Amino acid sequence: MRIITGTYRRRTIKAPKGDLTRPTTDRTRESLFSLVEHRHPLEGAKVLDLFAGSGALGLEAISRGAERVHFVEQNPLVLAVARENAEALDDDLPCTFERADVRTFLERRPSTCYDVIFADPPYEWNGMKDIPDRIPSFLCPGGLFVLEHDKRIFFDDHPALDVSRAYGRTIVSIFRYPT
Repeated sequence: MRIITGTYRRRTIKAPKGDLTRPTTDRTRESLFSLVEHRHPLEGAKVLDLFAGSGALGLEAISRGAERVHFVEQNPLVLAVARENAEALDDDLPCTFERADVRTFLERRPSTCYDVIFADPPYEWNGMKDIPDRIPSFLCPGGLFVLEHDKRIFFDDHPALDVSRAYGRTIVSIFRYPT
C-alpha cells in the first residue's frame, strides 16, 4: 500500500500481518478521497479514523493537508502498525492513537468535533446499520461521515446519505447531516 498524493505521495505503508484487517485498496482509496474532496476540503481538517487498521485513510488525509487525525482501533497489534506507519512518514505528525472499541467510543460525549470521520469496520460488524446514526454528535457543522461497507448492505433510505459508490465488493457511502 502507498500514500496516493500530497506531502507523503508514493510513500509505502504496511498492513498488519494476517487477516486482522481488510486494507482499503489504493484504487478505492483514491476514489474515496476524490468523493470527499469534492464535498469538503481536507486542508486544515480535523479527522477521526475509526477502525483505523493500518491508518491508511487517516494518513492519506494528513498527506492531503488535514490538520490532525485521531485514530481509534480496538486491536493493540493493529494500532501499533498504524502508529509505526505514521512515525515512518514523519515522527512529528499531528496524530493521536486510542485503543478503544468503536461502539464504546461513540457512546461517549465528544470532547471535540471532527470535519471528516472515516469508518472502515469489518464487513460482518454487527453495528454497521446503526453507525450512521451515532456519528452526528462527533461532526463539526458541515462535516462528512465516510463509511466503507459490504455491497450487501444499503443505506439508500438514510436521510443523511449524500452518495454511495461501489468498488467491487466495497461500497463507499458518504453522509452529510443537517446543521
